[in-house]
Formats: sequence, structure tokens, C-alpha cells
Amino acid sequence: MPTPPALDGVRVLDFSTVGPAARCARTLADYGAEVVKIGAPPKKSGVQIEPVFHAYAGHRGMRRVRLDLKAPEGRNAFLRLATDADVVLESFRPGVVDRLGVGFDAVREVNPRIVYCSTSGFGQTGPAALRAGHDINYLAVGGYLDCSEPGVDGKPPIPGATVADSAAGGMHAVIAILAALLRREKTGEGERLDVSVADGVLSLMALYIDEHLATGAEPGPGHGVLTGRYAFYDTYRCADGRWLSLGAIEPHFWANLCRILDLGKWASRQMDDTVQDEIRADLCARFAEKDRDVWVAELAGADTCVAPVQSVAELVSDPQFEARGAFSEAIHPEHGTFRQVAPVLAGMHKPDGPVALPAAGTTDTEALLREAGLAPDAIARMKEEGVLA
Repeated sequence: MPTPPALDGVRVLDFSTVGPAARCARTLADYGAEVVKIGAPPKKSGVQIEPVFHAYAGHRGMRRVRLDLKAPEGRNAFLRLATDADVVLESFRPGVVDRLGVGFDAVREVNPRIVYCSTSGFGQTGPAALRAGHDINYLAVGGYLDCSEPGVDGKPPIPGATVADSAAGGMHAVIAILAALLRREKTGEGERLDVSVADGVLSLMALYIDEHLATGAEPGPGHGVLTGRYAFYDTYRCADGRWLSLGAIEPHFWANLCRILDLGKWASRQMDDTVQDEIRADLCARFAEKDRDVWVAELAGADTCVAPVQSVAELVSDPQFEARGAFSEAIHPEHGTFRQVAPVLAGMHKPDGPVALPAAGTTDTEALLREAGLAPDAIARMKEEGVLA
């Protein structure tokens, strides 16, 4: 008999559309939770961001409800759904859910075991709590951008991935929710979680922040091993214009590289600050002699800590990812069949075949409200009044 998914039987009511909370919902769903997306009816929602059809953070495997929470009937319908939910996930500005009557206190009255996770840029408290922001802003205030290698004019970089949304926010929320569910098993009580994306960035940056607090040092680009101080932890252009990453931190990895590249004179001077420019110049010259993939073939299996800097178009054909089942098929009623990133985190439930994605505008509103015990005539009346879609 197959093992059930880790979060089988856990129901999550999710108000999010994009950003950290949506990443959290996607992860919980991939671990087997039943995620119910809560949104407003189209005519009530104003300008609302919807994930594109192929987005990994879309609605794969989720159910959808559209309710007008500003109408008493809509709010009451949501609270009816919340009576047997395990988690509520929201990403409104601080205070919005309370004004709508669907905040933690309101939900706790009907379900004392609820884990209520509020995910916001700067948290529910503090002078910045009501500020608008996005991934780049949280990486900026948390020191991530300042410690990353700048452009030639000193311009802080724009990261190639939404690190704050995904890790500092989304995974932060997942960890907090899982811990709260485990605690609830011991105490029988739910709780409210205040997930701040900016706080999550501090956690990611703790290595450098703690160094500053303990010693007064000011970490930044080129300050330490992981920020470009040494030639053995850098990227190098190859003959074909493509790039190779090098991370030979441990002395034996560095010695292996120096031996293969005929640069043995540098093997014992790996950490010598006075010769780093010379070492870099020699590495640049050597790597410029051959194409990137030739170097990968020669070095990757020789304990030298090298890897190609791959484009997205390259990585989707990478044999390592293919062997790990990193991609699966999805079927969309309007856009056909295409591949997407599969549930790849350890312990996630992987689909046995293609996953059906919902068409735009489809919902499970009536079915879910019937399951929650609302009478058919009440549902019909709410539909006529535009309270639900």
C-alpha cells in the first residue's frame, strides 16, 4: 500500500495570489495538503494579479472559491469553511483581514485549533509594517544586495531569482506552519504566525550579520570566502564565452584543481591575500583556453568543485535533473501539454502522470460550500446577489 503524502488530511484556506504566501501554498500542496484558494468574484476583485497559466506557483492540484468577503454572507461562508480547516494563509496588508472580519480572532471563535499564518513584507508590527514592497526591497534592507558582487559602476545587482519571496518568505512560512501544526498536536491549540519576509532575509544573512555584531567587521563584496575575496570561489569565462563556477574551498579540492591545470605553484597559497590577483589572472588565462563543457568533462568528476553556469534553456535538459525526475507533464485545457518543475523537495508526493491544470475562471465554490453544509437555496441566493462566483 503506497505511503500517503506527508500532509494528507491537512486543509489550508489560502488568500494569496502571488509572492511569498503563494510559494508557501504551493509547497504545502506538494506535500499533500488540500489547498483551497480564496479569491473575490471577478467584478469585486478590482486589479488582482493572477498567475500565468504555466506558473509553478499556480493552482496545480488546488481547489478554488470566489467569495465577496465584504458582504456579510460571504464572510459567514468563509467562516463556515474555516470551521474544519487546519491553516489559514493570508498576505494582505496588516489589519485588512481584521477589518474584513476574517482575521485570527474571528476564525479562532469558530475553530480554536486554527493555525493562522499572516505573511507580509515587514511583519505585522514596527514602523515599516504598512510599507509596500517586493522581493528586491526585502533583499535590499536585509543586506543581501550589499553583500552581492556589484556591477562595474558599483550598482547593487538584481538577483536572478526571487530569493526573498521563495526562501525568506515562502519557505519561512512553511517551516513556521509545520512547527505550529506539530505544536498543536501536543497542546490542542492553534496560533497566529507573523511571517515577515524581511525578517527571513536576516535569517539568510545571519552569517554576516553575526560577524558584524560580534567583531564590528563590515561584510560586503570581497570581504570573505563566500563573497569573492579569494580566486578559488568565483566564476570564469571559457573559450566559447560561457561561464564556469568554481568553489574549491577545501585545500584538497584546490590542490586537485591546481594539479590538473598545471598551476601547482599556487596550491600552497590558496589563502594568501597578497597573490589573489595573480591567481585569478592565471585561472582566467587557463579557463579561456577551452570551451566550458570541455572543462566540465575534465574537472567535474575530479573533485575540483566546478559546475557550468547554465541557462534555463540548458538546465531543463540536464541529465542529473532528468534522472531525479525534476520535471513533470501538465495538461491545460486551453494551452495543451507542457513540462513544468515537478514537486522536487525531499518527501514531496510526485504525480504518477500528467497533472491537470484548471482553466481560467473555473472554481469549486458551490461544491465546497455544499460540503461545508450550506443549504442549496442559500448558495443560489448568494450567487444571484454576486456574493460568490
